[in-house]
Amino acid sequence: MDLSLQTETFAQDRRDWLGSAHGTDAPVGATLDVSKFTSGTHYPDGFIKSGIPLGKITASGKYGPYDNAASDGREVCVGFLFTGVDCRSKRGTLSTTVVGSMLLHCVIKEAKLPVTIDAAGKADLGARVIFV
Repeated sequence: MDLSLQTETFAQDRRDWLGSAHGTDAPVGATLDVSKFTSGTHYPDGFIKSGIPLGKITASGKYGPYDNAASDGREVCVGFLFTGVDCRSKRGTLSTTVVGSMLLHCVIKEAKLPVTIDAAGKADLGARVIFV
C-alpha cells in the first residue's frame, strides 16, 4: 500500500473550435497511437488536445494525427478528436495507446483548431464536416 502524497493535475478542455453542438451527441470511440503524435504540438501539457484532425492507421486500426504526407493511412482525414485525452500513465510515463472520442459529423470553426488542416484533409471529410 502506497500512502505517500500524490498530486493529480486536471486541465480544462477547450472546445471553442466547435461551431455548434451539431454532431456532438454521437461521438465514436477512437484508440489513439500516442507514438504518432508530437509532444510539443499535440500534447505539450500531457493531454492530446481536442480538435486534432485524425486519420486511421491502416496496419493497426488505431488513430493518429492527420498528415497528408503520411503513407500509413493517416493521409486521409476521418474526423476530429472530441475530448482532450491524458496520454500519461498514473506513474507519469507516456502511454503508448489511449482511448478518446471522435466526431465524424460536425461544424468546425477552422481558425480555432489547435492545428491547421489542409485542403486535402477538408476534401476527405466531404459534406460531413462544415468549416466556418
